[in-house]
Amino acid sequence: MLLPEVQNRINQWLTGAFDEDTKNTIRKLVAENNETELTDAFYKDLEFGTGGMRGLMGVGTNKMNKYTVAMATQGLFNYLKLCFPAKQIKVAIAYDSRNNSRYFAEISAEVLSANGAIVYLFRELRPTPELSFAVRHFHCHSGIVITASHNPKEYNGYKAYFNDGAQMVSPHDKNTIGEVRRIKGIEQVKFGKISDNIIHIGEDIDNEYIAQTASLSISKEAIQKHKDLKIVFTPLHGTGITLVPKLLQKFGFENIILVEQQSKPDGNFPTTKSPNPEEKEALALALDKAQNTDADLVLATDPDSDRVGIAVKNDKSEWILLNGNQTGALLFHYMLNAWQMAGKLDGKQFIVKTIVTSYLMDKIAASFGVECYNVLTGFKYIAELIHKFDKRKTFIVGGEESYGYLVGDFVRDKDAISACAFIAEMAAYAKSKDSSLYDMLLDIYVQHGYYKEKLVSITKTGKAGADEIRAMMVQYRNHPPKVLGGSKLLKLLDYEQCRETDLATGNTKPIGLPKSDVLQFLTDDGTLVSARPSGTEPKIKFYVSVNGTLPSRHDLADVGAKLDQKIASVLKDLGLE
Repeated sequence: MLLPEVQNRINQWLTGAFDEDTKNTIRKLVAENNETELTDAFYKDLEFGTGGMRGLMGVGTNKMNKYTVAMATQGLFNYLKLCFPAKQIKVAIAYDSRNNSRYFAEISAEVLSANGAIVYLFRELRPTPELSFAVRHFHCHSGIVITASHNPKEYNGYKAYFNDGAQMVSPHDKNTIGEVRRIKGIEQVKFGKISDNIIHIGEDIDNEYIAQTASLSISKEAIQKHKDLKIVFTPLHGTGITLVPKLLQKFGFENIILVEQQSKPDGNFPTTKSPNPEEKEALALALDKAQNTDADLVLATDPDSDRVGIAVKNDKSEWILLNGNQTGALLFHYMLNAWQMAGKLDGKQFIVKTIVTSYLMDKIAASFGVECYNVLTGFKYIAELIHKFDKRKTFIVGGEESYGYLVGDFVRDKDAISACAFIAEMAAYAKSKDSSLYDMLLDIYVQHGYYKEKLVSITKTGKAGADEIRAMMVQYRNHPPKVLGGSKLLKLLDYEQCRETDLATGNTKPIGLPKSDVLQFLTDDGTLVSARPSGTEPKIKFYVSVNGTLPSRHDLADVGAKLDQKIASVLKDLGLE
């Protein structure tokens, strides 16, 4: 028996101004008495959250389809008119390689044009960072990108940007959500494309983006010396193929080896279980290609090309994957060192990372006398800080542990396209010094300490699972552990209460960040644990970071083993193992 609210939504779709294919799909599910599918499709509206929306594709109020996309777009337009009442609204739209991405982009363009907006629609699929660039380039009021990042092929999503080229932050995110929720049905949506309002864009913007990114290149001599560096690249069937090879060539690299099986954009992602550059399985073909070609570097981007995973050779010529913290540490150190060598550090520069990203970056920044700001998880907060300091301080580099990085400020989101170029440049620079990225990383560990991190993600099911996770956070918040991994707990940072507590004295001080349901535990030996529940699903993530002194490269294995034991002990004290 269907819940009344489910049945009501089904009736609305069967009697409303929806297309016959949609209605026939619903009728078929009703005839089959497929209550599970119908409930999943109609038990709620697909959530338009602070980062947009993401979900399974299909018919229904809880799925990604032309109607949920159209209603979200109408709500977005309505909010933009409130913000810019005297302006003709301008919006840039891009889309990735996922099934229906182009279709959803065209639906968004239709609704916006019907409302009188000028739309800059990419003619073909393009990376998310180029959408951010286009918003600023065309002085748009907003931007939309259709993508579900690295989710399975059944998913798609919708991300909204504001006029600074960044994903929306408060108050615009919450206000947009409010306007989207006011759209109760498709009768409130303007359809009827006005073709003259839609401007198709493509190669001209590619060239502008490539030129500006290439202007940031630092080690031109090293690249010229090692222009034959063997770089294996896979776009994992996504948008990276459109710009990464071109940008690498613009930087001066001449030996780019594509993973042909994964170079064609394909929303079914036929060669991998998940198009996620964090996962070794996704890079299997690239690693095989690197082994067979004796390559120097492996680069992999996710479908919308905002995140990059890399593989390098260790001191035994074995291929290893670097995690997001390790790549970030290399990139931060490289950029700061280059600025210092050029005599450009004068105290007015800054870098940014998220609070769950390794504090090795903070130590690197301190060694160069550069301020490192920590923000909440989400690259939009990094972009917000760039905007805040515009013309007062110079942003050099930012990053987060989830494989997202940004060099320079003309893009306002994580940018795997530019990151690929700068990682390749780092490799050429290291080679010019008779070193390697692996050696550079070990040198950083010797100088600043060996930092090792582990992410533990726990997923529960249904409402009971969500309740269990809330109970876990209440327990940790009210009764924090006294010891973690054999080290005494010093501080509790509660971002929901925006308060840092010294557990020895009981003294508190404010945390100058927006409210967020995150807890951090800091011990007397520098161990840091962050607990962060998901806002959209019954999942909680624990980020464990430990560190120790690394006397020399030769001590890596021994110190690493001790740090692994420390992580295991911390997890046990948290009741997670």
